[in-house]
Amino acid sequence: MKKYRTAIILFLVFEVIAVWLWLSTGNLFFLLNFSYIGISIGLGGVLMAAGWKYGRELTQFLVGLYMLVFLGLICRENMQIEGFWFYLASGIFGGATLHYLIAKIFGPLFFGRGWCGYACWTAMILDLLPYKTPKSGRRKLGFIRYIMFALSLAIVAGLFLMGEANHATMFTLFVAGNVFYYVVGITLALLFKDNRAFCKYICPITVFLKPMSYYSRLRIRCDESKCIKCGKCLKVCPMDVEVCNDSRHRKNATECILCQSCTKACPVKALSL
Repeated sequence: MKKYRTAIILFLVFEVIAVWLWLSTGNLFFLLNFSYIGISIGLGGVLMAAGWKYGRELTQFLVGLYMLVFLGLICRENMQIEGFWFYLASGIFGGATLHYLIAKIFGPLFFGRGWCGYACWTAMILDLLPYKTPKSGRRKLGFIRYIMFALSLAIVAGLFLMGEANHATMFTLFVAGNVFYYVVGITLALLFKDNRAFCKYICPITVFLKPMSYYSRLRIRCDESKCIKCGKCLKVCPMDVEVCNDSRHRKNATECILCQSCTKACPVKALSL
């Protein structure tokens, strides 16, 4: 059962959140919502541990489509960063607020950038493109994410100043924002021959994710006494993380999405989650 431990723990964490929010608010939605996410993550994790190649992708689609289609398009809730700013400024304790607090602000202390690897509906599509392994080194374009972060806040602040900050406007912004992200993400992937170029340079969510991810309890560990420095893990990492170094100071340490491509590529089993 040891190899299934991480998947079981993650499932239990989300179940605890589900029951706690349900009992504290009396809202059955929280029980169903977080239970579904916990089951999806647990199922994918168990399948990955059992050796199924597409366990991560299954979780990615189960969670990503649920949040994009059901919560976003059907329930008309803006699950993008603009929605978080809007609900926060409006004093609304809703799905988007909870989503950011758990998945992107405090949750990374436990599971790092797991959101990016197992739930993001933008990366869900980008990961289907042919450049799973970057064809060239990382470019010095990470500053763009901070511009996008500031721009998202400025857009919502502008809507409030113009008196246009309402649910209808935020839904329109959600649809337009997703179209923009997909177009930019796919274009960058094709130009840079790197499926995750959008995640590395453009995505504003990473501004929340990076600081907490540094201290993540769940991370890829390297037994350096076993490592033979063959470089195979570095070649397959979609985020250019120096996984053969066990230090938290390793290159691109906060970029790891826990996809575990490196653990599968390591010939001496020096890497583990």
